[in-house]
Amino acid sequence: MTLHALEAARRLAPRLAARAAEHDRDGSFPVEDFRDLREAGLFGLMVPTELGGAGATFAEYAAVATELARGNGATALVFNMHASVTGALGAVTEELAEALGVPDGALAARDRLLTAAAQGSWYAVAMSERGAGARLSQLSTVYEPVDGGYHLKGSKTFCSGAGHADGYLVAARSAADQSVVSQFLVPAGDGLTVEPTWDSLGMRATSSHDLHLDVTVPADRLLGGVEGLALVVAQLMPHWLVASYAAVYVGVARAAVDAAAEHLNARNLAGLPAVRSRLGRADADVAAAHLVVAEAARRVDEAPGDAETNRWVWRAKLLAGTTAADVAASMLEAAGTSATRRGHPLERLYRDARCGSLHPATSDVCADWLGIAALGGDPDRDGSVPRW
Repeated sequence: MTLHALEAARRLAPRLAARAAEHDRDGSFPVEDFRDLREAGLFGLMVPTELGGAGATFAEYAAVATELARGNGATALVFNMHASVTGALGAVTEELAEALGVPDGALAARDRLLTAAAQGSWYAVAMSERGAGARLSQLSTVYEPVDGGYHLKGSKTFCSGAGHADGYLVAARSAADQSVVSQFLVPAGDGLTVEPTWDSLGMRATSSHDLHLDVTVPADRLLGGVEGLALVVAQLMPHWLVASYAAVYVGVARAAVDAAAEHLNARNLAGLPAVRSRLGRADADVAAAHLVVAEAARRVDEAPGDAETNRWVWRAKLLAGTTAADVAASMLEAAGTSATRRGHPLERLYRDARCGSLHPATSDVCADWLGIAALGGDPDRDGSVPRW
């Protein structure tokens, strides 16, 4: 079934690529792309098979995301958010649930959300805030218990797919105890207001607008059914918060190499040794980053949360982000000035690739994390600022 998903991603990539320039130019959301993803059953990629999904591993997700990104990095990036939500939910085993104190009712609620995803619902992530970024411990959005549920109030930024998703994973702090951070799956509808703020350098089609919340949700929308699990889950599953982006940017980097090769052949520039060497180095760099992402994904599937696994997770994010930016810049230089015109695939890919190092965790944060680990410290606790 997951082989079918990979084949579907490869089949869809040219369609996504054909629409990418228009959505990038207009800053519009690729609604048709997500209709295609739904029809291909990809919203259920990370949903367990017993709930109607594909039951994909993290490595299989990474392969699908890379192929989608070769078509349109913005579409793959938004899909990554949905996969992160469903992947994290689906990874809560009975043993982990028991260890975290998750009640049976919360598991049943989780299964309903996952079943809906397998049937075509898709979820966005509303975590980042102005002034706090993605650091969960610094959030200003708050929640408090009310009759039958919880009331959430606050504002989020960089919410990819804002105004289009069926639900939003919202991180918020308890109004009663600011050290308690919880997550809720908030359905689209009343109480949510999208402020169109996204007009960016790259990934322009993600509709990563601001989302304002003043909403009450039922009690079963508290993920895990226990308050305060957000920071715990972030440490248990850093691959969904860190390395899931990596697969997307490997795909963007590979698309840049492909676009450069097409341009160079069309312009009869392939006979220049300097141009060929740039293409060759880029090909090798992308292959190396791809192997690191694949190794990280393999380790996630075999030993999630293991210290060495987590080192590979952070390596993958660092190398994918820096490689995408470096490769796209080199391919643009190899292609020449004509490729810098608005609407040229390499011009768009250059801008999209530059965003890879900026997504949390940023390349500098990844490098710092890895440096502390190499020095024998605890990179989750020994940094000068909280990781999350």
